[in-house]
Amino acid sequence: MKIVIGSDHAGFELKETLIQHFKQSGHTVDDVGAYNAEASDYPVFGVKVASAVSNHKADRGIVICGNGIGMSIVANKFPGVRAALAFTEKMAKETREHNDSNVLSLAGRDLPADLNLKIADVWITTPFSNLERHTRRVAEITKLEQDLSKRHEV
Repeated sequence: MKIVIGSDHAGFELKETLIQHFKQSGHTVDDVGAYNAEASDYPVFGVKVASAVSNHKADRGIVICGNGIGMSIVANKFPGVRAALAFTEKMAKETREHNDSNVLSLAGRDLPADLNLKIADVWITTPFSNLERHTRRVAEITKLEQDLSKRHEV
């Protein structure tokens, strides 16, 4: 699986850990920054991850900032991106099974690294359930996104 991952300064250390972990697990990982722990603006990196997923240049994306909220907001601005913030392994599993999320947002500062690693592992390994009700709901989200996009065309 090809994973694109980006963080601001608050998620830099966790990003580095996740990159090594997923590479060792056999995944292809594209690091889009930040490349150090100096203060940086999360939208810059959230855009890079979400754009790669939206344009089908990566199968999944992971974004990390202090609490994960800002990155999830940025990522969800892109067509076809279903970004989810997860604080527990259960949330990570359900967002894959129920919502077919393709971007995971993590709280680099607010959760311990070992928990974030477990959350990311569950999220990467959990497939979409393909149950009719879940497929129907994801299709409704996609249609809504397409309808809104048409409304805003100039």
